[in-house]
Amino acid sequence: MAAAEQSSNGPVKKSMREKAVERRNVNKEHNSNFKAGYIPIDEDRLHKTGLRGRKGNLAICVIVLLFILAVINLIITLVIWVVIRIGPSGCESLEFHDNGLLRFKQVSDMGVIHPLYKSTVGGRRNEDLVITGNNQPVILQQGSTVLKVDKNKTSITSDIGMEFIDPRTQKTLFSTDYEKHEFHLPKGVKTLNVKRASTERITSSASSDLKINVDGQITVRGNEGVFIMGKTIDFRTGGNIVLKAENSIVLNGSVVVTPSRLPTSTGELMYDDGTERYKLCMCADGTLFRVLVESRNMGCQTSVNPCGATF
Repeated sequence: MAAAEQSSNGPVKKSMREKAVERRNVNKEHNSNFKAGYIPIDEDRLHKTGLRGRKGNLAICVIVLLFILAVINLIITLVIWVVIRIGPSGCESLEFHDNGLLRFKQVSDMGVIHPLYKSTVGGRRNEDLVITGNNQPVILQQGSTVLKVDKNKTSITSDIGMEFIDPRTQKTLFSTDYEKHEFHLPKGVKTLNVKRASTERITSSASSDLKINVDGQITVRGNEGVFIMGKTIDFRTGGNIVLKAENSIVLNGSVVVTPSRLPTSTGELMYDDGTERYKLCMCADGTLFRVLVESRNMGCQTSVNPCGATF
């Protein structure tokens, strides 16, 4: 009968009425007392179980998806085990503490680190914290303040100023707060490169010169005037020097000779030893000239008066 219902293209599809009649006959055979315990072995007369059609395809997709997730989970587990080195005794390269401290016990390779709010990055008490970049600078940034450590230079950029404090003594070593601290260059620093500086006074030590160099244009402005004083004042420029003032511009220079600082001889002077001695004299207009000393208590009189007037 099953062979009669099949064609060369496969099983013949039955209508809803034929399926209902066949199901009714199967139930009668199962419930009949004469055929109790007897079930025909024809496939069409057996109860169909399992997932068929779309449900079977959906089950296969779910199984494949679970297999892919298992493979991904295995890869992540292997990466965590190799990189972080988690073993039976715990994590070999990291330590997690109750106070929120994360300690790296070995050399760690990282890209960008974002600490949490009010966090601290540091090393052990008796060990240095070494931060290196693979052919790249090390950049520490907080807001607009940037510390950039490069191969040949270290630069600090800040819009609000900077201050260096000794962590042990809490002493301010260097500060750009001109109102609270007098600005001094740290020991060993000879050049300060700034785009704009606001201060009351710029001075150098007594044994060195103060040099201000600029590649383009420099402007020196004072709210109550600008005073430039020095032993020698030298302005050199490739363009123009412009002096502007609301009231007046005063350029004043003079020659000052302090007699107490001139070398003097002690004892009796001998004028007959064949040594020529000169006396330094100065005119009223500041002109200096010398006079040959020929006798004791000799003044600045000379036959040719360089001052243009008679003494």
